[in-house]
Amino acid sequence: MGIYILRRLLLMIPTLLGITFLVFMLIALSPGGIGAGLSAGNGQMDQTNRAIKEAYLEDRYGLDASPPVQYVRWLGRISPIKFGKRDQVDPTGTFIQPPKAVKAPPLWEWYIDELPVAQVDPNAQAFAWADDANELSKSMVYRRQANQYSKARAKLISGRALLDTELGKAIGELKIKKAHDKKGKVKHDVIEPMRAQIESTEFIDEINRLGNDLVGYYQNALNEREKLMAIFNAKPYPEAGFGILPGLSISKPDMGQSFSKSRPVMELISEAIPITILLNLIAIPIIYFIAIPSGMLAAVRSGGVFDRASGSLYIALWSFPIPLAGVLMVGYMANHNYWFGVFPASGLHSSASDGFTYLPSRIDGHWQFGYLLDMFWHVCMPVTCLVYGGFAVLSKQTRAAMLDNFNMDYVRTAKAKGVAYKDIVFKHVFRNSLLPLITMFVSIFPAMLAGSVVIEKIFTIPGMGNLVIESINLKDRELLLANTMMIAAVNLLALLLADILYSMADPRISYK
Repeated sequence: MGIYILRRLLLMIPTLLGITFLVFMLIALSPGGIGAGLSAGNGQMDQTNRAIKEAYLEDRYGLDASPPVQYVRWLGRISPIKFGKRDQVDPTGTFIQPPKAVKAPPLWEWYIDELPVAQVDPNAQAFAWADDANELSKSMVYRRQANQYSKARAKLISGRALLDTELGKAIGELKIKKAHDKKGKVKHDVIEPMRAQIESTEFIDEINRLGNDLVGYYQNALNEREKLMAIFNAKPYPEAGFGILPGLSISKPDMGQSFSKSRPVMELISEAIPITILLNLIAIPIIYFIAIPSGMLAAVRSGGVFDRASGSLYIALWSFPIPLAGVLMVGYMANHNYWFGVFPASGLHSSASDGFTYLPSRIDGHWQFGYLLDMFWHVCMPVTCLVYGGFAVLSKQTRAAMLDNFNMDYVRTAKAKGVAYKDIVFKHVFRNSLLPLITMFVSIFPAMLAGSVVIEKIFTIPGMGNLVIESINLKDRELLLANTMMIAAVNLLALLLADILYSMADPRISYK
């Protein structure tokens, strides 16, 4: 068994790589690319501002490289084994990487003979902390210079967008073919040999002015990066992980930062996942404690009144749409105009719950719910929506599996030997009916991480379902990939758990 488990764990690695690569490529090759939801969200955004925002996203996520290269870079970040200069970790838990190199401006040969280099005061290059510098002051110095570098890069990106706009006008006048890529961007390598033709257009003066400005922005960005690199080398924050060899270290995976929320991905997940797990930890035992015993009873009394009544009730509940049930609950059971409208309509806590005691208590002659009871009161309706549809599938599966085993030869043999009926039901029939139930049980764990999107939306619950949908709508690559990898890993581990439980439930199953 041990060798089998080890082999399965090793096989999970290429499986995870395949799943994440597929999702990565779907995001990268989808129309609009990363951040399309954000860019399209503002209809009044002019073409220049949209180009600046798109250029910013490309610069931040390295979208100028091919998708496979982007994927390899992402793997390098999430891998515990790191190569190159070690990252640093700020107090918020965000990984601080060395500042990226500044890309040369397009068509720079048209304006200068050779690219400029950084020109920085030698004292700035040999940066050292003052003797009285503490963590806060170091962080302020780094953040201040990082802000300066960000502004310099913004100027460079803006200048590049303005230059491309003017080049696009010249391309349109000359009717140059294949001068734009699929996303409508100017292909500088195509128009580079056409300098003479472009100089004949009325836009050349503006193109030359913008090109010279762009070279100046490039020089400034180089200078600011050199200063930032010197401060980074002085280590304003603790280094991530621990070094093994020069250029080789081990640290926890860096899941990146969500650009739609400007927060670390793991911080967002750590806030959302306990809420979804809480709902499922309440709902799942309710489903199993009702569905399995009723399925067993229906199998034992097959064709009887209970079998027909429970089957009809569960099928009716399963057929009722969850969105409609949620809306009706909010409209009636959370509507204080009705006598039964006593439940809260949204959220997990009352607005005044921060001042509650943890358990119910009597304060100033009045009973107070308490924080814990207030939370359970808020989850009553969401949990009801989660559980009622699950009775039918699990109960019918239990009933069908047990009826199949009731017709087996070993049951007739046990009856002939005079084995007690309850022992036949629980020790023989039910145990041999566990395999399909185990398969259904292990599928619950990935669902717990994915969350219930519809229910979380209806009842305004900030769980994993909401988080996943937002990451899909906004094409938030870092957040979506982290969720995908986590859910895929739990799926694979759940399948391994199913194999282990199979061997425990049925001695005939062996993995030797």
